[in-house]
Amino acid sequence: MKVTKNRWLIALSAIAIHLSIGAAYAYSVYTNPIRDTLGWSTTGITLSFTIMMALAGIAAAFFGPFVEKNGPRKSAILAAILFGLGQAGAGVAVAVDSLLLFLLTYGLASGLGMGIGYIAPVSTLVKWFPDRRGLATGMAVLGFGTGALITAPIAANLMGTIGISMTFYILGISYFILMVIGASYIAPPPEGWMPEGMEKDIASGKKVVKKDLSQLTAREAVKTSRFWMLWCMMLINVTAGIMMISVASPMAQEVVGLSAAGAATMVGIMGIFNGGGRLGWAAISDYVGRPTVFITFFVLQLIAFITMPSITNVLLFQALVFIVVSCYGGGFSNLPAFIGDLFGTKQLGAIHGYLLTTWSLGGILGPLLVSQIRERTESYIPVFYVFTGLILVAFFVSIFLQLDIKKIEKEKQHKQQKTA
Repeated sequence: MKVTKNRWLIALSAIAIHLSIGAAYAYSVYTNPIRDTLGWSTTGITLSFTIMMALAGIAAAFFGPFVEKNGPRKSAILAAILFGLGQAGAGVAVAVDSLLLFLLTYGLASGLGMGIGYIAPVSTLVKWFPDRRGLATGMAVLGFGTGALITAPIAANLMGTIGISMTFYILGISYFILMVIGASYIAPPPEGWMPEGMEKDIASGKKVVKKDLSQLTAREAVKTSRFWMLWCMMLINVTAGIMMISVASPMAQEVVGLSAAGAATMVGIMGIFNGGGRLGWAAISDYVGRPTVFITFFVLQLIAFITMPSITNVLLFQALVFIVVSCYGGGFSNLPAFIGDLFGTKQLGAIHGYLLTTWSLGGILGPLLVSQIRERTESYIPVFYVFTGLILVAFFVSIFLQLDIKKIEKEKQHKQQKTA
């Protein structure tokens, strides 16, 4: 089967798209300059980010069928237009001193672009890497996780030299170009394609390909208990991760007495674990399986949340924070491959979109839970107990999901033996 495209360049194209939309996580670098220049409230500026994140998850769910119908190229180009306009439009909003326009551009347009751009390349990547599903999606999602690390210093430098509006114009145009370049190369492989080495290994009996549990449409998938178990696991994993990200600095200062400077350094290192966890856990999952990786996430987080209330050692506390954040990142990178394992690749993009509603919901629940508990108890310690309970629920659900998968595999094997 002749293939003209290189699958590693497909992966690079996906990374280009995810790096661009992931840059929106650098929003905090704009807060003080905009507030000091225009006098807008910090709450108003932050609201645009909240709108963007909420819309990203919702857009991923609603535009999943659009991605499946129109393919990754058209979907990624639409994402490039929306996201590029949103970022460059934020520059116009700053130039005309309009907070409402800023909410509509940076918040609304960028959020829609981010949601579509997030899911657009993923199902295609899974099809190009049947032998390394976890690694493939991990590379793309790593780009999403590290986009802000690249953008933050560039944006800060540009604002100091050419101003806020010009910074948004330049970055918006740059994101658009980078995303269109990625979109122009990305395309699904021919039906049934697999890499040459994999074909030879299967033919010689050296490699046995584990077939997907089923091939379901998005509508069929949401009717299964497996979908909702995975949804529950993702929601709790995302809620715990975003909770930790949202209050890591004040929590570490209060609980173990970390200095403000030390807490700032810890937050920077968390970004590395968030990005590294996306690639590392995804690559590991290709060898041990996605169900085992998710069970490992919850075991590690149980240990972390149970231990944290009694910890006085600063380094150990930070290490546990890093573990929780790496599991948060790893959950996102393993999700597309896990969907492929459970429901096949027929409508992976649409199913992925539905499951990313946990992204929006977790983004609201995590900060809300921690802020309410801290406000009512005047301590972060009860937060650890609440999240211990939540993670325990997720752990049991992950066990039930693995048992359900094994049960279905046995039933399929029994049917095959009867047929033979």
